[in-house]
Amino acid sequence: MDLHEYQAKELMKKFDVPIQDGITCSTVAEAEEAYRFINSQYGSKFAVVKAQIHAGGRGKGLIRGTQQHGVAVGKSADEVKKIAQAILGGTLVTKQTGEHGKVVSKVLVAQDVYYDGPEPVKEFYLSALVDRSNGKNVIMYSTEGGMNIEDVAKDTPEKIFKEWVYPGGNLEPFQARKIAFNMGLKGNAFKNCVKFVSNLYRAFVSLDCSMLEINPMFKTSDDKIIAVDCKMKIDDNALLRHPEIAAMRDLTEQDPTEVEAGRYNLNFVKLDGNVGCMVNGAGLAMATMDMIKLSGGQPANFLDVGGTANAETVEAGFRIILKDPKVKAILINIFGGIVRCDRVAQGVIDAYQSIGNIEIPIIVRLQGTNAEVAKDLIDKSGLKVESAILLSEAAELVNKAVA
Repeated sequence: MDLHEYQAKELMKKFDVPIQDGITCSTVAEAEEAYRFINSQYGSKFAVVKAQIHAGGRGKGLIRGTQQHGVAVGKSADEVKKIAQAILGGTLVTKQTGEHGKVVSKVLVAQDVYYDGPEPVKEFYLSALVDRSNGKNVIMYSTEGGMNIEDVAKDTPEKIFKEWVYPGGNLEPFQARKIAFNMGLKGNAFKNCVKFVSNLYRAFVSLDCSMLEINPMFKTSDDKIIAVDCKMKIDDNALLRHPEIAAMRDLTEQDPTEVEAGRYNLNFVKLDGNVGCMVNGAGLAMATMDMIKLSGGQPANFLDVGGTANAETVEAGFRIILKDPKVKAILINIFGGIVRCDRVAQGVIDAYQSIGNIEIPIIVRLQGTNAEVAKDLIDKSGLKVESAILLSEAAELVNKAVA
């Protein structure tokens, strides 16, 4: 589950991670008022207006039809007003959103951190991730912050550092000091970085994050270390432990079909292909998608109905798949272990009757518990549904459907 920048920062504050303060605004009037408050609170004439969407590259992205970037500096209340007017309600297009972009419903008006002081400012990169290949958590960091870390990793990999931590263990003090040392920090900045990193890792573990990225991690001119930007991803499987975080989910940032699938406890991911697939079990779903590719088609989705599929969930899956205009055929591949094949077959029949005439071919392969009963139900239903026993048969039917 992704969080907005302002949500992630509020959570980090609970773990004493210093952040760039700001006020979330939904209207232009709120943005103006936020600027005035920040101006009086921090004595700065500058404020940063940031579009709040679940995507990176906001500073380089543009609001569609304008030259307005998703992150901009306002030097007066009037400038902040104009920036907010351009961003709010607009569609921000970045490298991560693709051409369709994302509509901006909130902006974060944040304090200026580039104030004058005795020391030079500096931007760093810092993230905590789950490294599945090593079975450990990893802190990845670089002296080259405030830019695309992918480009840094590609062009200058020697500037990327990693520090691994065993799951269940703590980030040791010597590791935090090592990170601050590799950042090239000294004096108060060094001490503040050690504390920042330690608290950030504590937040990463306590909140069950799968990713927590700070870019940039910023050293101010008076040697404070703060999080200027933040991306946070929470492990969906851990949300049961964090109902207050689950309540932060922004459904407007998710694909509507994925939201609908969630209501029926269906594991659904939309893809760009032409063959809709409905399968029980993630492993079988992956194999089915491979089979669709080999047969000449392209998977239009990943849809796992799970081990408790029934007529209702099958019908819901049908409706979700049929919302994709690119789908030319639907393949249902069910292995009946816990789930009974005849129940799935009845779901197919009920869905067909409930939805009405379905123009595209439907191929059903049912194996396992009550598979023969299921095939008999489908064959006698009079519906335009083709049944298969072998995976190779299903592949041939898919190839015929999309040819």
